[in-house]
Amino acid sequence: MTALTILLMALAYLAGSISSAVLVCHIFALPDPRQAGSGNPGATNVFRLGGRFPAVLVLVCDILKGTIPVWGSYYLGIEPFYLGLIAIAACLGHIFPLFFGFKGGKAVATALGAMLPIGASLAGLLIACWILVVFASGYSSLAAIITVGLAPVFTWFIKPAYTVPVAMLSLLIIIRHKDNIKRLWQGKEGRIWDKGKTNE
Repeated sequence: MTALTILLMALAYLAGSISSAVLVCHIFALPDPRQAGSGNPGATNVFRLGGRFPAVLVLVCDILKGTIPVWGSYYLGIEPFYLGLIAIAACLGHIFPLFFGFKGGKAVATALGAMLPIGASLAGLLIACWILVVFASGYSSLAAIITVGLAPVFTWFIKPAYTVPVAMLSLLIIIRHKDNIKRLWQGKEGRIWDKGKTNE
């Protein structure tokens, strides 16, 4: 691992540490998403707290936190395996943000953003998969789990060299959703449009 790769991983972590949800909620005078709703500083919780527009802003910003470090590293000639480590660093920044008391979100949007540089076809498949599962089930968490679970399979058929890095990223996100998996199994998980429940 070169010094450049280590530097890019550090920068990716710092970018991931910028909590879009907390900042957007502050701008729109909404409750702190770490203390309200599900307690998860992500787009789904912001949607429940403040509606579509703030949630879309959070979603876009969280995606860019993954896309910019990985895309920039790609153009600097970083190899696929290390691109995966840079993507994981960005997600770890979102999960354990340095600037926000190390209390972050699930990093689904950031992981998606990190996968976007692989190509438009993969991005389209991931987005379509997430939308399909959400509309079929109503569970944001289930959509995230299924989408990232299929991501390495999609990648294998599109750009096989990136399968291992994507699989590493997918495993991180699935582990992050272990409590959601338990609630889904028990039938206790809240649906995305159900503001009366706070699980996500």
